[in-house]
Order: sequence, then C-alpha cells, then structure tokens
Amino acid sequence: MRDLKKEVFKVVLLDGKNKIIKDVTISEGTLTKSIVHPREVVKEAITESSAAIILIHNHPSGEPQPSQDDIEITNRIISTCELVGIRVLDHIIIGDNNYFSLFNEGLIKEE
Repeated sequence: MRDLKKEVFKVVLLDGKNKIIKDVTISEGTLTKSIVHPREVVKEAITESSAAIILIHNHPSGEPQPSQDDIEITNRIISTCELVGIRVLDHIIIGDNNYFSLFNEGLIKEE
C-alpha cells in the first residue's frame, strides 16, 4: 500500500482466534484524504461474523504520523464497534518504509 498514489482505507476482518477472515477495501480517496464512515466498516465486519478488526490505511506522502482526522475516525469506529461487540485491535498507517500503530503508541486501549 505504500506505493499507492491515493489514500486507501482497508479493514482486516478477524475471527474469534484473531485469524484473518479477509481484508476489505472500505474507501479509496484522494492524495491526502479518504472518506470513511463507521457504518461501512461495521457492515463488513457483521457480514463476515468478525470478532475483531484491524484498520489500515496508507499516507501517499510517505509520512505515517496520524492526522487529527485519523484519530477521530478511529475513535468513532471503535465506539460503533463496541455497540455490536466487535473489538478494534489496531489502526495501522503505512508510510514510506515505515508505519504508525495507534495501538503501540497508546492511542487505542487494550481491552
């Protein structure tokens, strides 16, 4: 995903043992932004009977540091998933030869 010219937002759907069911592209945006709505993420997770998910998107600029929008949409998705019993394990932002894990940086709390 690091070589893509547009921002792409994916969700990795996991079963009860955190094994990958599949990954789904939720949104493909512009050079600097991808529009994501929590309902689209939850819809895919429910359809596949996911117990947990990992959010992933790229920053075509190469800089993986999350924007305020990235943090806000992550929190909205977490809140929405909590309502239906789906855990959000991480949100990973892919840059140029590096990445940023919101979980590793303490921006997603372990349940």
